Amino acid sequence: MTPVATPSPKPALWPMDMPLVPRPTAPLWIGVAGKGGSGKSVLSGTLARVLARRGHRVLAIDSDPMPGLTQSLGVPEPDAPLLMQAAEKPEKGPWRLRPGVGPATVVRRYTTPAPDGIRLMQLGKADKDGLNAVQGSVNAFLQVVRRLHEAKSMYPWAIVGDLPAGPRHLAAGFSPYASLYVVVVEPTSQSAMTGRRVARLARGPLGADVIFVASKISGPDERRRVERLLGEPVDFEIPADPAVIEAERRHVAVIDAAPSSPVVRAVQRLADSLEQRTLEDV
Repeated sequence: MTPVATPSPKPALWPMDMPLVPRPTAPLWIGVAGKGGSGKSVLSGTLARVLARRGHRVLAIDSDPMPGLTQSLGVPEPDAPLLMQAAEKPEKGPWRLRPGVGPATVVRRYTTPAPDGIRLMQLGKADKDGLNAVQGSVNAFLQVVRRLHEAKSMYPWAIVGDLPAGPRHLAAGFSPYASLYVVVVEPTSQSAMTGRRVARLARGPLGADVIFVASKISGPDERRRVERLLGEPVDFEIPADPAVIEAERRHVAVIDAAPSSPVVRAVQRLADSLEQRTLEDV
C-alpha cells in the first residue's frame, strides 16, 4: 500500500484538514457485531486507532447503550451525547434533527474528538431509566446512520461501528452504512450461535460481506472449536491477552497501555487485510 505521512500525535479538533490516504472511493465502512462480552469494543476502538494512525479519517460510531467504546478509544465518557444538541422536539411530533442539520454537519459539529484525530458519534448511554434521558440523541442517531450514504464527503472516511450485542439492532437499522461486518466470536456455543445469526442477517437482508474473528483464543484448539461451532472458517483470531484486562483495570485504551501487545498486533493484521480488501474492490 502507498506509504502515508505519520499523523500528528495530538488529536485534531476537526480532521477535515488531514490529508486523505490514497484509496478508492469504495467506503471502508464496518460494523463490529457479536455476543456481549466477546471483545467487540476492544476490537472496534483499537481498529479505529490503528486506521487513524495510518492516515485515514475515522468516524467511530458507538451504538451500544452500554459503556465500552470510549475506554477502548481512550477518551473520557461525555456527560451527555453531543447529538442531543443536534436534535429538537416539536410541540407535536417525535424528536428529529434540527432543520439544516445533515450527516456531514453532525460529524463536523456534534461528535467528540478522540485520540489520533478520530471523531466519535454516540447513541447515548442507558441509566436507571433506560434511554429515556437521551431520546433526542437516539432519534438523531438513527436518522444520521440511515443517511450517511447521502454524504459524499464521508465516502473517503473509514467508519468503525461498535454495535450492541446480538443481531436485533442490525435488523432495526442501527448500521445500514456497513458494507462489511466483522463478527466477533468467543469459543463458546452461545457466542457462535449469535455469530451465525448476525452473519445470516448481514449476508441476507442487509446485503453485506462478513468476516469472522475468533476472540480470546488461547491456542489452536480454541480456534478450531470456534470454526466447528460456526460451521465455517474463521478469518482472523484475537488472542486472549492479559494486557486487555490490565488496561481495563487502569481505565485506559489497550493501544496506549500496551502498544506492542499481542491483541494490538492482531488488530493491526486485521487492518492490513481490511485495507487490502478495499483496494481489491476497485
